[in-house]
Amino acid sequence: MSYAFVFPGQGVQEVGMGRDFYDKFTVSREMFLRADEALGFPLSRLIFEGPEEELTKTEYAQPAILTVSIAAFEALRTKSNDLHPSFVAGHSLGEYTALVAAGALKLEDGVKLVNIRGKLMQQAVPLGVGAMAAIIGLDKETVEALCRLVSDNDCLCEPANYNSLQQIVVSGHLRAVERVIELAKERGAKRAVMLKVSAPFHSSLMRPVAEGLAKAFEMCEWRRPKWPVVANVNAKPLEEVKEIQEALLLQSYNPVLWSQSVEFMRGAGVDAFLEIGPGSVLTGLIKKTVKDAKVFSLDSPDKLDGALDFIGGAQVE
Repeated sequence: MSYAFVFPGQGVQEVGMGRDFYDKFTVSREMFLRADEALGFPLSRLIFEGPEEELTKTEYAQPAILTVSIAAFEALRTKSNDLHPSFVAGHSLGEYTALVAAGALKLEDGVKLVNIRGKLMQQAVPLGVGAMAAIIGLDKETVEALCRLVSDNDCLCEPANYNSLQQIVVSGHLRAVERVIELAKERGAKRAVMLKVSAPFHSSLMRPVAEGLAKAFEMCEWRRPKWPVVANVNAKPLEEVKEIQEALLLQSYNPVLWSQSVEFMRGAGVDAFLEIGPGSVLTGLIKKTVKDAKVFSLDSPDKLDGALDFIGGAQVE
């Protein structure tokens, strides 16, 4: 059997995250310092000291999570140079982290890209116009049908994240999202709640983001990744730079096929998923999608030995 590395997306940020890696590992500290220098502002201080409302802003949360995740990944590499995942993947922003981990992008280019991405996503739709909601307990066919029912030429709601078999996030105009919440509750959803986000991410309203990102891509140095990267937009493994770039552009205004990506990796022989970075959101989503999957979350230095044992066991099996 084999294993995969997965990296979290926006929403897991919290003040103080990654400080233990910074304090204990020189290589992790270097990741924070390199990110600060690349961005031209003290991201590390914002991560460690806050304020929380500033760290939560999309343009800062994205490079912050990427930096902390790579700091944890580099600490893992100090423990073992023998890392051979079958695939790497990440949820939304986490796909950029996966590309940095796989050597397709330098850390400096990664943090600059997601900082720009965050700004573009916020600028695409005025505050208060868009919204997102999580629908839990309805299958994807039902949620997709509800989105079609409430959408017209002037007002839309679309699936944005297929997080697990029973958790789908929808995104679009505020009025349409509110209507989907009402209808989902009528259809028997366990929960249907508005998310605390500032824009309708991964909906077609985000299409202008792709144009800005395409220009930003030209300023970066790209390489073929060491390991196949399973793309959010099609749940397929990509290794060619041009394909990866196209998938990232499409990802900005299309849904994140996370559960489909997990199912693909499981079907390709992946038995164990190691989540690297703050929190353990993906660990929970993976277990809800593939119940027999082995999962482990590396979010602090005291879990490093456990992470190595985890992937070692996956290789032995």
